[in-house]
Formats: sequence, structure tokens, C-alpha cells
Amino acid sequence: MTCNDPKCPRHGGLKTRAKTLKATVVKALAERTAVVEWPRLRKAPKYDRFYRTSSKVSVHVPACMKVKAGDKVLIAETRKLSKTKAFVITEVLKDGA
Repeated sequence: MTCNDPKCPRHGGLKTRAKTLKATVVKALAERTAVVEWPRLRKAPKYDRFYRTSSKVSVHVPACMKVKAGDKVLIAETRKLSKTKAFVITEVLKDGA
């Protein structure tokens, strides 16, 4: 499959930054956009305990990748691609089917 997407980190030459995360796709309804979520542990200093929370972010899906809800993906930080997107999917780790 040929990829003509200039915002693709593999084929288009988009530079990524140091921050890479493993995340789960929550929604993939728009054409080249998906919403991903990753779990985090945060500390409540008052109670000296950890609690679970999650972060959601919009990511760019390159034309050479197909994702759907439930897929495990690897995302990387990049420059702002749009008003809400500053991450791009670099690899699909596991199919969510």
C-alpha cells in the first residue's frame, strides 16, 4: 500500500518527539482522526495513596493505517497538526477484535 500522507511518520517525513505512549483506541469515527486513552497512576499527597485515572487525546491516523475501537496502538508526540491533534499513531500493536 502506498502512503501519500505528508503527516505520516513513516512515509511522509513527519518528525516525532521523545514522548511515546501505548494507548487504546476509544473512537475512530472521523476520517483520519481517532481518540485514544491511556491509564495513569496519580498520587494524592494528602492521603499518601495512588489512584487510577486516564487521559484522552485526539490523534492523527495516517492513510497507511486502519484502526478501530479497541485496538492497542503506539502514539508519538509531534508538532501541532490541527487545533486538537499533537499526537500521531506510529504503530498498531494489537487488533482489538
